[in-house]
Amino acid sequence: MTEAVIHVHRGGKLVALVGNPNCGKTALFNGLTGSHQKVANYAGVTVERKEGRLVTPAGKVLRLLDLPGTYSLHPRSPDERVTCDVLAGRAKGEKRPDLVVCVLDATNLRRNLRLVLAVRRMGLPVVVALNMADLAARRGLKVDAAALAAQLGLPVVRTVAIHKEGLDELRGLLDRPEVWEAAPVASAAEQQVDDHVAVKTLLRAIHLDEDLPELPSDRVDRVLLHPLAGSVLLAVLLFLLFQAVFSWAEPPKDAIEAGVAWVGERVGQALPPGWFHSLIVDGVIAGAGSVLAFLPQILILFFFILVLEESGYLPRAALLLDRLMGSVGLSGRSFIPLLSSFACAIPGIMATRSIANPRDRLVTIMIAPLMTCSARLPVYALLIGAFIPHRRVAGLELQGLVLFGLYLAGILGALAVAWVLKRFTSAGRLVRPLMMELPAYHWPHPRSIAIGLWQRAMIFVKRVGGIILVLTLALWLLASFPAPPEGATGAPIQYSVAGWLGAGLAKVFEPIGFNWQISLALVPGLAAREVAIGALGTVYALSSTGDEAAQALAPLIAQSWSLATALSLLAWYVFAPQCIATLAAVKRETGGYKLPLIMTGYLFGLAYLASFVTYRVALWLGA
Repeated sequence: MTEAVIHVHRGGKLVALVGNPNCGKTALFNGLTGSHQKVANYAGVTVERKEGRLVTPAGKVLRLLDLPGTYSLHPRSPDERVTCDVLAGRAKGEKRPDLVVCVLDATNLRRNLRLVLAVRRMGLPVVVALNMADLAARRGLKVDAAALAAQLGLPVVRTVAIHKEGLDELRGLLDRPEVWEAAPVASAAEQQVDDHVAVKTLLRAIHLDEDLPELPSDRVDRVLLHPLAGSVLLAVLLFLLFQAVFSWAEPPKDAIEAGVAWVGERVGQALPPGWFHSLIVDGVIAGAGSVLAFLPQILILFFFILVLEESGYLPRAALLLDRLMGSVGLSGRSFIPLLSSFACAIPGIMATRSIANPRDRLVTIMIAPLMTCSARLPVYALLIGAFIPHRRVAGLELQGLVLFGLYLAGILGALAVAWVLKRFTSAGRLVRPLMMELPAYHWPHPRSIAIGLWQRAMIFVKRVGGIILVLTLALWLLASFPAPPEGATGAPIQYSVAGWLGAGLAKVFEPIGFNWQISLALVPGLAAREVAIGALGTVYALSSTGDEAAQALAPLIAQSWSLATALSLLAWYVFAPQCIATLAAVKRETGGYKLPLIMTGYLFGLAYLASFVTYRVALWLGA
């Protein structure tokens, strides 16, 4: 979503968008507000609020609030509770809406209309946006907007939000004074009528009470949701994803590394020797360039995730994994937050707000960091590229197999932690059936995929140019001062503050095979995982002399580390304690420091144990 700084008229009229999940509500919000949006949290809670400015044809400026999706006004999760509180006027720091736009999925009126009836009973002015009308028509559903309006006693506008159809009509409707008049509160007799009966009667009146014909998605699901065939296809799909991350990314990665090396060489030739030369070449270029080379792997990973999300396959994957997750005390609802954590643990942790069960939500938060986030990918790619040879095993790329194994180790570790929590908590042994909507399959929209990849690329590049660059420069400063004493024979970094710090930390990490350079790089890596690569690039650039300083990082560590050390570091990063931003997100979501501290402790313990076992076994095997 576009974030922009705007001045919202807090005293202006407030319009709230309400609808079931997957009804196209956010697309409608984006179409009505354009770039005039801002994102914040609701007062007192961590649920995200999306607010924008809507201008009607008559020039009236309105506040538009995109409320979290809900199926009813009986809340079961933090998201749904916020929607109910706002509509009832109970939300802290927010007034009750002056008007509600109920967004309906025209392909599923039977379920969507129940929410409209519930909102209408609250006595609020209501306008109905009949969205996805084009998709309904292609399925043979002819929804008469005028007939629906007559039955509901509410204005109804036909919209196709993703193509911006009907948006001008909806804006124009908001200029009519009569739509702002409060609907009469339902009588006692009307409130006693069951919504299921009311919806059935309404659909019969507009000739839409017949069962829907079988859809192509239903036929596809017979295969993709088959307990055996569907599970095998999901495993194959995930396996091919990790193969592609290495095989597809190698040419652009080599090109970026060559470009960074060329820039470093040219800049080094142009600058006179001295501290400024070292700052730019060894600090900025060696540090940031070491991280930037892994952008192709991250974009390939996100391409697959976006395609799976856009196509409607992700909820099916959650359904397939529900039995497996149930065996460790979770439900399939935890799957999508955990999958989001493969991109970054922070949005994955935020996505747990849709989990109704408090215990399941907390457990999902605690294991989300064990999913291999994209920040770990540069570390994995560097070590695999340096120590795992290009070789085919049974027709498959060995490097891709190792990467798949690392991701699998994180998943198995998360399931093991969840199983332990299930065994030692009575709530963990309760069976919670999964109920979730399966949207129809559709071809991913190329524009949406392109926007998602562009946003991810910009986030990564900004991190390289922001926090990673700052920390790399800070490390360069610590590694360059004080200067070595006269007659010193070692590399200058050994006599610096960073050298002293690395030597002290090396005593802690020596049992798991880490040298002082690795130990030192772990410190700035606490701020962001990728920083460890930039830190290693800076440390080795300052540790090397002569021709070695111009070498890429991978050949340098391949020469100076044993295979056992490399494998130990890979094991460390499977379980490594989280970056500071993730721990801050956990603190916000759980409302205290207790769980972040527990998370840090148990992840550090797991990482150290896994690295120790890996290192000792590798040495025993002769690595």
